[in-house]
Amino acid sequence: MTENNTHWNWRRQREKPHFLALEDGTIFRGYSVGCGQDAIGELVFNTGMTGYQEILTDPSYSGQIVVMTNPEIGNTGINQEDPESAGLFLEGFIVHELNQPSSWRSTGSVEEYLENNRVPALAGIDTRALTLKLRDHGTMRGYISVEGGNDEVEAVAGARQWPGLDGVDLACQVTAEEGFEWDTDGTKTVSWGVAGDLPAADLTVAAYDFGFKWNLARRLRQLGIQVRIVPAGASVEEVLEMQPDGLFLSNGPADPAAVTYAADNIRDLIGKLPIMGVCMGHQLIALALGAKTYRLKFGHHGCNHPVKDLRTGKVEITSQNHNFCVDPGSLPAGVEVSHRNLNDGTVEGIENKAARWFSVQYHPEAAPGPRESQYLFSRFREIMQPSQ
Repeated sequence: MTENNTHWNWRRQREKPHFLALEDGTIFRGYSVGCGQDAIGELVFNTGMTGYQEILTDPSYSGQIVVMTNPEIGNTGINQEDPESAGLFLEGFIVHELNQPSSWRSTGSVEEYLENNRVPALAGIDTRALTLKLRDHGTMRGYISVEGGNDEVEAVAGARQWPGLDGVDLACQVTAEEGFEWDTDGTKTVSWGVAGDLPAADLTVAAYDFGFKWNLARRLRQLGIQVRIVPAGASVEEVLEMQPDGLFLSNGPADPAAVTYAADNIRDLIGKLPIMGVCMGHQLIALALGAKTYRLKFGHHGCNHPVKDLRTGKVEITSQNHNFCVDPGSLPAGVEVSHRNLNDGTVEGIENKAARWFSVQYHPEAAPGPRESQYLFSRFREIMQPSQ
């Protein structure tokens, strides 16, 4: 191994020449395992034990530095089947121990993946202490210093000066530039491990891309629903001209209240099409109805969040990734809260059966995470076929 290989360079691991500076002045020392450039972002911790490639490629992490609570990352490497988008959108990645891959599916290492996609990352960090700080004090701004040009005081000042994500629209930055039909030849869906042929597509949905994850499209396509992606700013007229059977509202990054154009369009589409919303899509449909959203202390990021379906009493273990939540006291008449988070009581689902729409705060498509919420995609198909 060469001296420049950061994973096997024991001197760099021992000396920890790089660091993460928090806005409160705390310094966590480590060593670079990503690209050699500094980064500033909002620090969040993810409690998932697996699925780091899906996390890395989730556009909802735009503007954020992700801290993995699992102390061992990298064992299964990187492969061509598991990405959730065409790139990496997060600002940085923090781990305790980054391992070399040992999996038959692996085609590369996490370190190579981060370097090739220009994402700064640190290993050797005490992620347990960092997670406890974020849990106790809330989401914080952080500065990853790997270039060597900044001292700790300058890095802390840089973190404090960064304006943060409140009031920021990042959906416009991660969305598709043009609309397109997803996976026309079925290769992205079949290669993911679907047994047998896909059913013929007899329904079509227009899917607003606020940071769309590919597994959302896979789940819909596996139910015979063809997905047409439209940019976040697509007009109501553009959507209706497509004559879709339904409308899907995707996940996305940063502050939903800043994506005012999307809420305006959704308001005009409610009642015209059956609608399903996920994560930011859930928040945007609430905003379109005049409700409000608010910031959580440290957000929900992980694959183990218990959610109760208030109609059936059943509890689902869900995958989540959001820093904002719908204020239940601001919901208008006719909107029913359908799901609640059992950890903190926050709203996890709303619906209006008469208007044929529903939304959930969590990710029923998994990738990563449990799959017990996939019934929601079948429910969406059902409301697109009310006569059957």
